[in-house]
Amino acid sequence: MQENISIINKLVAECLGTFWLVFAGIGSALLAAAFPELGIGFAGVALAVGLTVMTMAFAVGGISGGHFNPAVTLGLTISGRFAAKDLIPYWIAQLIGGIIAAALLYLIASGKDGFTAGNFASNGYGELSPGHYNLTSAFIIEGVMTAFFLIIILGSTSAQAPAKLAPIAIGLGLTVIHLASIPVTNTSLNPARSTATALFAESAALSQLWLFWIAPLIGAALGALIWKSLLGKD
Repeated sequence: MQENISIINKLVAECLGTFWLVFAGIGSALLAAAFPELGIGFAGVALAVGLTVMTMAFAVGGISGGHFNPAVTLGLTISGRFAAKDLIPYWIAQLIGGIIAAALLYLIASGKDGFTAGNFASNGYGELSPGHYNLTSAFIIEGVMTAFFLIIILGSTSAQAPAKLAPIAIGLGLTVIHLASIPVTNTSLNPARSTATALFAESAALSQLWLFWIAPLIGAALGALIWKSLLGKD
């Protein structure tokens, strides 16, 4: 039971899980998708991100719950599945894991001649959007996708769902979300991921970071409220 696991162990698990999400998931965009001849493309990046969450949910989900995302932690708190007193410590652990991963990715990527950080796989709208979508488009897709991500998480981990299959549903759900939203914002849903990459970008990513905190947090809250009021039975 998670109640019998120390908060330190939970925070370490969250830090490691978020580290893996950024290091392997975002690393696939920075290191593999940058070379079209390797054939990974944005579909490969979407799959990589989904797999990072799925693998770490299996690995450490039994310790911390496998959030790896401040928006997910907020949504689970609102739904009554997570203790509010641990919200901020989880956020801090997630941010630390993401930033360390981004720093290591920067060191790796900068080992190539002619390296420039550019956008550093950060999120953005307008000129920083892969498809040059505006602020409104970015806010809507980040909010709606995060809301549905929370519904997927809450549904797949409910008492009515097939036992022990939640990481698969969550990972595949995140893959689908990325397939649809990478062209709009480069897909965030995760303030820790957005913060980590924006810190190393040579673009205006930091000035747009507010959206990639506010929209996912609002979306997570809405998803949690929808599940709790209309769908949840546990």
